[in-house]
Amino acid sequence: MERTELLVVGAGPCGLAVGVAAKEAGVGCVLLDRRTVVSAIERYPLNMTFFSTPEKIEIGGVPFIASHEKPTRRDGLLYYRRVAEHFGLDARPGEEVLAIARRAGGGFDVEVRRRHDRTTYHADHVVVATGYYDWPNLLGVPGEDLPHVAHYFTEGHRHWHQDVVVIGAGNSSVDAALECWRAGARVTLVHLAEGFDRTVKPWVLPDIANRVKEGSIRACWNSRVVAITPEAVEVEPVAGGPRTRVPADAVLAMTGYHADTSLLAQLGVPVDAQTGVAAHDEATMMTPVTGCYLAGVIASGKDANRLFIENARGHGALIVGDILRRR
Repeated sequence: MERTELLVVGAGPCGLAVGVAAKEAGVGCVLLDRRTVVSAIERYPLNMTFFSTPEKIEIGGVPFIASHEKPTRRDGLLYYRRVAEHFGLDARPGEEVLAIARRAGGGFDVEVRRRHDRTTYHADHVVVATGYYDWPNLLGVPGEDLPHVAHYFTEGHRHWHQDVVVIGAGNSSVDAALECWRAGARVTLVHLAEGFDRTVKPWVLPDIANRVKEGSIRACWNSRVVAITPEAVEVEPVAGGPRTRVPADAVLAMTGYHADTSLLAQLGVPVDAQTGVAAHDEATMMTPVTGCYLAGVIASGKDANRLFIENARGHGALIVGDILRRR
């Protein structure tokens, strides 16, 4: 059994920020990730740009030099790898945390699955920084598991000359709709409300609004998807009424993502049923379970727009500061 003072579950930007703070304070720290460092960014659309400017998503004081005013996906991957290497962080890809249990004498046993075996770590403190991008919000309709339905978007090229239905009207939906349309797809947006989400990037909103206004992209407002078939999507008005059949060679369900709190539940951390927020002290990020902390967007529960890299990168300093006070 390997021992460490601090174990971080998840090596995204906020998990790395915990590792950097620990390194600078002389706290032994291991970061585990079932994929790799910043794997959510790796899975972003190939042509994605960040909402924030580079300096607002820097960690550890390492300058973020980007190729444009807003960093690209590739810029982010290069930067966060460089941060991990610069600080010599002990980040271990391909190690999936299956369970966390409190030890009678203090600390935690962390059960981990690796590619060829399983192992257990003993940690004095644990940080859950698993983000939300691995857990899409499902529609819960028949046909959602069909092979042409996706909750992640890569690029528009594969949808050339296809009928594409994009579900949702937030940033992910808008970006996917525009890129597919520009790649030659026939695009229909389906959204529960009347119009685009208020969070849509202001420099993108006029583009998508004009495409809908001119009819280049069709929009079904105040509508919900009730079923998906191999050839089409069945849509009905939220207020009730006849169903409409929309042809679909591909369905992009850009319905958002949510944090998985199952590891916290194993430890007995209370989670608010309505908001999905796990109980924690915002001054230290510690949960009611002594020695167990949250970092990053998992602390925002179901509201994925409340916390992001820009305003959660400071969680690492709060956590490590509390650990030092408790030594």
